[in-house]
Amino acid sequence: MSRRSEAPGGETTRDQLCAAAMAEFNDHGFAGTDTNRIARRAGFAPQTFYRWYRDKTEVFVAAYRAWEDAEKETLQGLLARDAPVEALVEAAIAHHRRYLRFRRSLRQLSLESAEVRAARAESRLRQIDQIRAWTGAGADTGRMAVWLLQMERLADAVAEGEFADMGLGDDEARAELGRLLLALRGAAET
Repeated sequence: MSRRSEAPGGETTRDQLCAAAMAEFNDHGFAGTDTNRIARRAGFAPQTFYRWYRDKTEVFVAAYRAWEDAEKETLQGLLARDAPVEALVEAAIAHHRRYLRFRRSLRQLSLESAEVRAARAESRLRQIDQIRAWTGAGADTGRMAVWLLQMERLADAVAEGEFADMGLGDDEARAELGRLLLALRGAAET
């Protein structure tokens, strides 16, 4: 939909609904969120939701894209300051931790919804393109996908406390995330 309705801060109604949806999904998960709650959280009547989004899945995909953009912006800022690898690792984990329930819903919906699964694949391809732009890495897409998936899974595991669940520290996971990031930098030099 191409309608744009600007709020005082420059956000469109669509953006406000997307932000409210992200907050709801992160607070209550996909299954625990409904479109009425999203609209009310954004400050609108429930029917407003359907002027901007087809359904809850469509706004979930939009929220996922906003999540991806926020992560990209954070990492770009660190890269621009030539931050050490450890800072990149911590930023990635913190971003995953901040959106735990949303990420859980994403993993579950990727199994249940072809639309979300396709959006996740598109997101990962965009991330690979972004990594190439940041690093100049020449590794093939398949190899970069392996690195990306390893980084994503490790960041989720640390954020979720999965190592603590096993009575382990997460130092090795953080170190591996750092090694993967260094491998990407190394791929840029080959």
